[in-house]
Parts: sequence; structure tokens; C-alpha cells
Amino acid sequence: MMINPGMMKKLMKQLNMKEIEATEVIIKTPEKNIVIKNPAVQQMKMSGQDVFQVSGEVIEEEEGVIEVSEEDIKLIMEKTGKSRNKVMDALAETEGDIAGAILKLS
Repeated sequence: MMINPGMMKKLMKQLNMKEIEATEVIIKTPEKNIVIKNPAVQQMKMSGQDVFQVSGEVIEEEEGVIEVSEEDIKLIMEKTGKSRNKVMDALAETEGDIAGAILKLS
């Protein structure tokens, strides 16, 4: 069923809907982030609350995944004399900052 644009605008106005321009929407959960690229976002009020409808290209990102090369991990282990587990913990705490991890472990 096709709805003409004029009817759609009228229906959106009746539902108190408005279009929101966005380039990305991120939903953060304890396990991962759900990223919606190039989203179409509509906002409306229902029962006194704002309700958002989002559609677009969905990408899931695991929370807390830090990419550090094996070479960098070995470098930190050599500089600090700490175990791999302690180095990985320091990297997680410093969000992958190599210099920060070395300082933290020294």
C-alpha cells in the first residue's frame, strides 16, 4: 500500500511525529554497542514520553575490545617486567594507550 507524501505528513502531524536528522545512533548495552549508520529517526510523544523510531544499517561492536599488536604487548612486558595478564589489564584500563600502560605498571 502506497501512501502519498501529503497524507504521510498529515499523519505524522496527527501523531505529533517529527523527523530528526542524524548521521549515527549508538545504543550501548553491557555486552556490546549497537551502531546504526545513516539512520532514519522519527520522534513522537506518547503518554507524555518521547518515543524514537530508528531504522538504518546496523553494526554491532563488542564493548571493551581493544586492538593492540602482539609486538606492543611484548614491548610493554619487556619494559615493565610484568606478566602478559597484567599488561592486558593495564591496556584495558588505559584504553589501549601503550605509554599509559607502561607508566601504570612502572
